[in-house]
Amino acid sequence: MDIRLDAISHSYGGTEVLRDISLDIPTGKIVCFVGPSGCGKSTLLRLIGGLERATKGRVLQLGTPPAGCLNPLTYVFQDFALLPWRTVHGNISLVLEDHGIKGTAADAIISDVLARTKLSDFSNALPRQLSGGMKQRVAIARALAVKPAVMLMDEPLSALDSQTRELLMDDLVGLWTRQPFTAAYVTHNLAEAVRLGHRIAVLSRRPGEIREMVEIDMPLADRSHGNPELEQIQKHLWDMMRDEARAADEELIDV
Repeated sequence: MDIRLDAISHSYGGTEVLRDISLDIPTGKIVCFVGPSGCGKSTLLRLIGGLERATKGRVLQLGTPPAGCLNPLTYVFQDFALLPWRTVHGNISLVLEDHGIKGTAADAIISDVLARTKLSDFSNALPRQLSGGMKQRVAIARALAVKPAVMLMDEPLSALDSQTRELLMDDLVGLWTRQPFTAAYVTHNLAEAVRLGHRIAVLSRRPGEIREMVEIDMPLADRSHGNPELEQIQKHLWDMMRDEARAADEELIDV
């Protein structure tokens, strides 16, 4: 299932946040959204997910969800959103219980996503026993359990230290390489965007407009840390964003 944003604009009261956003998120691709603070990236994700309705324009779902899809659109948040009294298995089973899937049927799905996210040995652990990186892998496993058509990933690695972030990026690359998934991925981190994004939408300062769509025609598995081509793309992104990022930062400080 593809997602198409058709001339999306959005305002809160008299404040225009997004203006005339049009782009496609194709099946099996990761589209990253970057831009200065306050440019509307997370708002755009909420519009895609149906949590808010755009002031103007349309969010279209084209085609059909994959076989067995329980939730066509599924969030992965930066704060993990795990229930502390439930084990890893229990946190993942929660999303299946909402669909009446329990017992051996649920166990089979959970075993599969735990294996895919390298968490099989931690099924009975509680969140307090896990590192930040492992907690986020549980959140990703939980999202995968409902076989989403599109994952909506809102700064999923921003709460992690730099080493853990690198490891999680490796995990996401491996996960996608083994079984491609579709994602709209919001990040402030340009290294993440060039490592994970097939397309990168660069938004302007508020009201957010698309300044450029950057296509990266390189397999995710080949995007090693320190790759000169990726570093050049990252520099290009920062050159575009630097002045507006500084202005946005000063604007936020003045508020």
